Amino acid sequence: MTLPDPAAPLILTLTLNPEAQQHFTHLRRLHFPPSRNYLEAHVTLFHHLPGAELAAVHHTLKELAATVPVLPLHLSGVRFLGNGVAYSLDSPPLLQLHRALQSTWAEWLTPQDRQPLRPHITVQNKVAPAVAKALHEQLQRDFEPQVLQGTGITVWAYRGGPWQQLAQVPFTGAEYPAGATYAP
Repeated sequence: MTLPDPAAPLILTLTLNPEAQQHFTHLRRLHFPPSRNYLEAHVTLFHHLPGAELAAVHHTLKELAATVPVLPLHLSGVRFLGNGVAYSLDSPPLLQLHRALQSTWAEWLTPQDRQPLRPHITVQNKVAPAVAKALHEQLQRDFEPQVLQGTGITVWAYRGGPWQQLAQVPFTGAEYPAGATYAP
């Protein structure tokens, strides 16, 4: 796998189960400013890995994904972002996986990607605070916790607006025993 422009940074997102993907993409289309909405709903894991390292990134992901089962993601609340709104996710296994990848790619990480992961799905951004506050209140009123699934990792090339999908790496590890956690 090669990247047409090795200077283009790589973005890694968590792949969601199809029903969750459709639901949150629909919310994003309803509430994100259309002129700035280039993407479907996503959970960003890494914002800027070096494009020149695509082969190494893909190799690491394929090896790790073979040991990782589908991840439970607990939709835990609605987060006000100031100029937008996101749904918060809680998932100790996802945080463990992210820390393992941070350790593997430590030399490549930007300051943003060195931070602890705060997983979320943004459904609105780049709006006036009053607009965001109104949506936050509406979504908070209707909020019900639920469990989603993280089914793999998608690799993207950043293209200055739209992203170009380069690979999808599904999690294929054995399912968690009831009550167990994952430690890569």
